[in-house]
Amino acid sequence: MCYPAGEFKVGGQDVLLQELIVAGISEPIGFWMSASQFEYWKHTHLTVDVVNGRGGGFSIESPEGKRFLIRSRLFTDQEWAILENAPIATGA
Repeated sequence: MCYPAGEFKVGGQDVLLQELIVAGISEPIGFWMSASQFEYWKHTHLTVDVVNGRGGGFSIESPEGKRFLIRSRLFTDQEWAILENAPIATGA
């Protein structure tokens, strides 16, 4: 889900995956997931894209005729070696 700035409160159990740079928006947008989701997905490279089409949720892109598309792949052994002990930023 994508929310306008300030409309979603990040909790102490949420993990910051990345801050995204989006064309036309002056500040980076945080990409967060819950700690339980992160535990499941932490070995996976996620790519978020916006494509034409209707999404099925209440996210900000729905009225714009756009939807999010997430592609994934497992990290390579080399990538995982770098990330395995990297610090994890949370909303705490």
